[in-house]
Amino acid sequence: MERGRLRVIACASGRALAARIVAALAKIGDDRDHVDDQLVASNEVSFPNGEVKTVILDPVRGDDVYVVQCMQDPLTTRSTNDNLMALVTALNAAHQADADHITAVLPQFPYARQERKKEREGITAQQVARLIEIAGAQRVLTLDIHAQAISGFFDRATLDDLHASGPIQEFISKTYALDNLIVVSPDVGSADRARHYSNRFSTELAIVDKERDYSKPSTIARVRLVGEVRGKNVLMVDDIVDTAGTIIAGAELLKEKGALDIYLACSLAALNGQAVERLDKAYETGVIKTLIGTDAVYRGEAFMKAHPWYQEVSVAPLIASVLYHINTKKSVSSLLD
Repeated sequence: MERGRLRVIACASGRALAARIVAALAKIGDDRDHVDDQLVASNEVSFPNGEVKTVILDPVRGDDVYVVQCMQDPLTTRSTNDNLMALVTALNAAHQADADHITAVLPQFPYARQERKKEREGITAQQVARLIEIAGAQRVLTLDIHAQAISGFFDRATLDDLHASGPIQEFISKTYALDNLIVVSPDVGSADRARHYSNRFSTELAIVDKERDYSKPSTIARVRLVGEVRGKNVLMVDDIVDTAGTIIAGAELLKEKGALDIYLACSLAALNGQAVERLDKAYETGVIKTLIGTDAVYRGEAFMKAHPWYQEVSVAPLIASVLYHINTKKSVSSLLD
């Protein structure tokens, strides 16, 4: 059975990324008919009491619909919770409009770090998965999800986890002449990701072992290094940089151990709390050379000019390729590496 026309619905905080995805789709494949009338007109309506709804203005009956939403949008005041509810209303609007297939495109999976119990608390990532399913999503696309266990929280929908490593590695190879390089994982949990980069760049691997203080959020009690970085340039990679305290503590430790230039890379540059101020200071004092993020958390040219340590890589071409392969029923496994 053929899938319907590939259509993209953009939530308000997903519009910039959706536009880049549609532009990338226009460059894919020999048959350009699939890009005609691709971006669906819709309105995201906010009410005085904070409620939100999505109204789809174009017919999508029988279509293969992809709803694009970014949970963290630094260019607006919308919160993650605001954007999660907007996503739910958009998914359900597509369902009510009788779309044939509905996929949620979420580069940032909300509440991904609340995937297990540590104390008397809920497993919120599981509740989010159920909410997305109930709204009508049959598939979810995300980027470097923090915990692979989340894929098991879906009963009916399937989750595809894309990886920003390809676009980031390509950017690094084209931008920097990094010799005498070692790849460092900022913690044990990110070792597999760092090993992937290490294999691609044919370098050695080191790991920063951190001990968390769970009595305080995002607090590290102490760190130690497993591996040798003296006299080497360092690429330290992670899935998300949130308050930046952990990754900067790791970079400072590497400097103490004799590392030369330190480059940071992450899929999601959330940069919450005091992150920007900490990175500004780390750059000014020579602890780091740069932080490479992606437009999954879009910050734009003005931010990069104001903070010369930041570089932004687009994952829109990667997402567009996955959408095209799904719509044309081609394998996507090679795109997930």
